Amino acid sequence: MGLRLLCITAHPDDECFAFGGALALSAQRGVETSVICLTDGSAGSYRGPASTPLELGQLRRFEFAASCDILGVRHHEILDYNDGQLEFASYSNLAGDLVQRIRTLRPHVILTFGGDGAINTHADHTVASSVATAAFHWAGSPKRFPTLGDLYTPQRLYYLTTDFFVEGRLRHIPAPWTHTLDVSSVLPIRMKAMQAHTTQAPLMQRAGPLIFAKHGNTEHYALAAALLPQPATQSTDLFEGIAE
Repeated sequence: MGLRLLCITAHPDDECFAFGGALALSAQRGVETSVICLTDGSAGSYRGPASTPLELGQLRRFEFAASCDILGVRHHEILDYNDGQLEFASYSNLAGDLVQRIRTLRPHVILTFGGDGAINTHADHTVASSVATAAFHWAGSPKRFPTLGDLYTPQRLYYLTTDFFVEGRLRHIPAPWTHTLDVSSVLPIRMKAMQAHTTQAPLMQRAGPLIFAKHGNTEHYALAAALLPQPATQSTDLFEGIAE
């Protein structure tokens, strides 16, 4: 059946802005990639032509789909949790929704944010990290959500991390990385995916030169969990040693 990867994000544009290199490289490699986004981004500061949160959410759903298509993502879905309010959502509901999708998609590898909330220390990112971690462990447990599909345990969980801070922002506390990806070959694809988020153009124009001109050729990930006990080692391949 081939390798499968699931990326769990909080907002439309996370898939390209944060994880775009890994997703594009994986798709080119023939990996079946999926993205589950928890919110529609309707509370975003950049609104484009939208006059209401509902309109913004609808626009961002279309943008997300277009971005995923550019990145070669096979399956993508936006759930209906409230943007900017994930910390107040039902943890059980969030985890259950992700457990169900993990059991359906059956990924070998899961990518998500680290607990730091990424370079903008967004609370939604931290919650996404927490519930994705719980779902990673619970999807294979008969004690958790036994009615939500057949049990399934992914082989690895990775957190996005960085080797830099953004000047002028509150500093996050990143996890030490175990995996460094050279994503320079797919940077044009990643930038094209970012451009699909037209409502977020001001953010992309501001962050693009600031971040991607300096740091766009690499993505860093921390191995957070694996099926077998093992030491933390450096690698350039998220799928190294994965059994199909």
